[in-house]
Amino acid sequence: MSSTATADGRDVTEPQSPLDLTKRTWAYTFKKTLREFSNDNCTDLAASLTYFAVQALFPGLLAVVSLLGLFGEAKNTTDTVLDLIGRFASADIVNGIRGPIESLTTSGAAGVTFVVGVLGAVWSASGYVGAFGRALNRIYDRQEGRPIWKLRPTNLLVTVIAVILVVIAGLILVLSGGIAKSVFDVIHVGDVAADVWSIAKWPVLAFIVVLVVAVLYHFAPNVKQPRFRWLSGGALLAIVIWLLASVGFAFYVANFSHYNKTYGALGGVIIFLLWLWITNNALLFGAEFDAETERGRELQQGLHAEEDIQLPPRDTRQIEKKAVKREKDVHEAIAVREAAVAEQRAQDAGHAAVATEAANKSKNPVDNPADFV
Repeated sequence: MSSTATADGRDVTEPQSPLDLTKRTWAYTFKKTLREFSNDNCTDLAASLTYFAVQALFPGLLAVVSLLGLFGEAKNTTDTVLDLIGRFASADIVNGIRGPIESLTTSGAAGVTFVVGVLGAVWSASGYVGAFGRALNRIYDRQEGRPIWKLRPTNLLVTVIAVILVVIAGLILVLSGGIAKSVFDVIHVGDVAADVWSIAKWPVLAFIVVLVVAVLYHFAPNVKQPRFRWLSGGALLAIVIWLLASVGFAFYVANFSHYNKTYGALGGVIIFLLWLWITNNALLFGAEFDAETERGRELQQGLHAEEDIQLPPRDTRQIEKKAVKREKDVHEAIAVREAAVAEQRAQDAGHAAVATEAANKSKNPVDNPADFV
């Protein structure tokens, strides 16, 4: 970013701490965040992200179950995972997926199943990362400028990191009680480690959530951030909103909803999809807050960020390439229109000539006296 100084000599390219923002800037930031969240149709974007998240769900479950199957805990892990699923889905759905999971984890090829699960999760989750990047590009009012040979590896790297972290988070949730004791016995670390793990796993899980959000916010959009932030204001806000919304939604479902009566066996699935949608809304709202906080910083530093946030794009080559193609399409469209107009004019001229000739003949019917002989 080029260096520019304000009247008092400050370097406006150096980002300010959120603590340096004035009350007026904060008020503008919150108001702008709410407005842009609506203007960018983030609820629709969250629905799209939910679709891609669901695609990666089953391969991720396979990876978690099969990995613990390597320690001889496939059955207990399968029961635990299916019990968790049973809290959202009906017994028919749980019984329907029990067979495929048990056959894959007890076939003696848990290692192969783990690899297949991870690869499937990476492939499916890459769609989520791509959609998340497009959503953040809209939030920052950016076009995707990275060429495909640069964008795909970046998305793949982010996906691999995210999938590994999510699989670890899934293991943390499953690795408890008797399963944790059995695994720790296999690796010979004893009961004390299991007791310590029952407490330590929650900070580890929180760190994983923070890291996943930080990686998505930093690498997904075509925006060059000044630095990598482990926990931005938007990430913190997103996590807090997600936790509060999840608790509130769980309370609502437990006490007031009638999803099971309305949707029958699919009631739990609908509830889970709604929870995923709430999660993605929280992530997008946090991203909006980060974008508008950056705008507030720039405005307070004297930059003209009223219309556009001044963070530079990571790359513009794809934008320039699209502009050339768009210009070519415009010229081709003009040629098509002009050719059609010229053809129509030629037809009109031909019709006019025929009409003129017919009119002349009607006025002078005796052009050749020999015709009357």
